[in-house]
Amino acid sequence: MSYWLRNSSVPISWTAFSIGFPRFILPFQFRFRSYCKNINHQIESMEHVAFDGAQVVVGDPLMLQTKISSIRLEGPLKLQVIADFDATLTKYRVDGQRGHSSHALLQQGNPEYDMKRQKLYDYYHPLEIDPTIPLDEKAKLMEEWWGKTHALLIEGGLNYSAIKSSVAQSRIAFRDGVTELFELLERNNIPILIFSAGLADIIEEVLRQRLHRSFKNVKIISNRMVFDQNDNLVSFEGKTIHVLNKNEHAVESAPDLSSVKMRTNVLLLGDHIGDLGMSDGLSYNTRISVGFLNDNIESSIDGHRNAFDVVYLNDAAMWGVVKLASELCSTVDN
Repeated sequence: MSYWLRNSSVPISWTAFSIGFPRFILPFQFRFRSYCKNINHQIESMEHVAFDGAQVVVGDPLMLQTKISSIRLEGPLKLQVIADFDATLTKYRVDGQRGHSSHALLQQGNPEYDMKRQKLYDYYHPLEIDPTIPLDEKAKLMEEWWGKTHALLIEGGLNYSAIKSSVAQSRIAFRDGVTELFELLERNNIPILIFSAGLADIIEEVLRQRLHRSFKNVKIISNRMVFDQNDNLVSFEGKTIHVLNKNEHAVESAPDLSSVKMRTNVLLLGDHIGDLGMSDGLSYNTRISVGFLNDNIESSIDGHRNAFDVVYLNDAAMWGVVKLASELCSTVDN
């Protein structure tokens, strides 16, 4: 058994690696390290790439390049972006601490119920990120967690003013490069569907307070609150969306989103393997999936590498995705 380490700052060329391994060049330049293992002349490769200092794992570089070429060939009019919100568009850690999710940042103004929701988090979050729990079993646990949390919000009372103040005081921040990604996609008239297991009303407030602008191409598919005439929470709309049941079926009842069905190429961004289901129900031709692995890296890397086309490690910035999206927005004639 032997290993090779190669460093480069030029486009990747694979002819140096092994006899019979195909040559291809990715369309953008970056520094990378590639570790290959040779067992009886069989090559297994895993790419460790650095975009602007970020660590990235690419399980099948040739397949990734094929997908990039296919999407570019069909052009931006066929492309849509589907993105998770918490720990995907937002940072996992902020100022050295675990960043707030759109659920966790909320303070009801009722300490008793804030504590009850925190206890639920302390119990269920370790189960959420445990890679040893089967997905079907974990989905039931997430449904249970979300249902209890929503019930506490109604029971303990919540006014919309508490949402505004909670966001203002929260430890939540977008990954560096998110604004630039949104601007790039808006210029190219590419829709962004944000699928979130959080709360739509809070996500909208975070966008207003943190990005200080709106984007005409951004639509939010999430748990939406119903308020009475005094801005007090009374219920939630529709079926509960949690981390493992987000998918394109959720757009069927949403207005003005039928046009995305005509966009048959997808750039999908998520941090859970379950986020791959966000494109279920869409008859896509080509999908490039980008995963953000923020925690439990050693125990989760194999699963994420096998599930996603590209995996960013250690709470990486969004700059690599900006480069990828820019390449997808260009046509083969450019």
